[in-house]
Amino acid sequence: MERLFYFIYQYRAFFTFIVLEVFCFWLVVENNAYQGAKFFNSSNTVVASLNNFSQSIRDYFLLRDVNTTLAEENAALRKRVEQNNQRVQSSDSVASVTDSSFIKRFDFISAKVVNNHVDQFKNFITINKGKDAGIEPGMAVISPGGVVGKVKMVSNHYGVVTSLLHIDLMVSALLKRTGHYGSVQWEGRDPQIVKFKYIPRHVNPMVGDSVVTSGFNAIFPEGIMIGTIVDVKLGNEALSYDLSVKLSQDFRKLSYVTVVRSVLKNEQDSLEHAVNELER
Repeated sequence: MERLFYFIYQYRAFFTFIVLEVFCFWLVVENNAYQGAKFFNSSNTVVASLNNFSQSIRDYFLLRDVNTTLAEENAALRKRVEQNNQRVQSSDSVASVTDSSFIKRFDFISAKVVNNHVDQFKNFITINKGKDAGIEPGMAVISPGGVVGKVKMVSNHYGVVTSLLHIDLMVSALLKRTGHYGSVQWEGRDPQIVKFKYIPRHVNPMVGDSVVTSGFNAIFPEGIMIGTIVDVKLGNEALSYDLSVKLSQDFRKLSYVTVVRSVLKNEQDSLEHAVNELER
């Protein structure tokens, strides 16, 4: 401490000069409109540059994970294209038309996540695409890891997605090994675990079984990964299992998503509505 005081005392003239210079600079900026405007414009430019630099550094350290995710997604897409090509080539004309119609059922729009929450009971995700990209409320949202949620509201350039980590959102699901249907829903606790409901007691679900979308609601394509069963419980008098599913998508690492537009959804909804009206 004594050395510090001695250092300040030894260079007191220099420090006094610096303080006076700063004070004079402040007087010039404060009392002259032109110099003040130039200073604040320059300072804003510097701050913006620093923010961009820091964001670039953060993005750089996330590149490895993003590139890995994109590579996995590309591999999966190539595999699906190849399977569809082989199916069309090896089928007769009727099957080819069916496969072609299936392929055209959905459009896909890529978007970046700009805001995301996992620590509330009703979590939402904001993406950087909206009406201008053709996104509408009710569309499904997926990622390379699996199901993400459903579009709730959109503006011209942004969209808000109801996350799968929302206690009111239920998604029709399928136990892939047995073919039995149920629904997945988050209970508001662990952001990596959801419940798989309505699987009857005569079924034999096992730890490690895959849970995927059923395709029943015409929003999510069939077979999109949701997660794997990590816990199986069955009460003595329970009518259905208590199944815990670990999500395949870690929502704390969500960077990019794909919005799915079902081309035939309006047609299906209209037909089902017409049938319901006839039955009344």
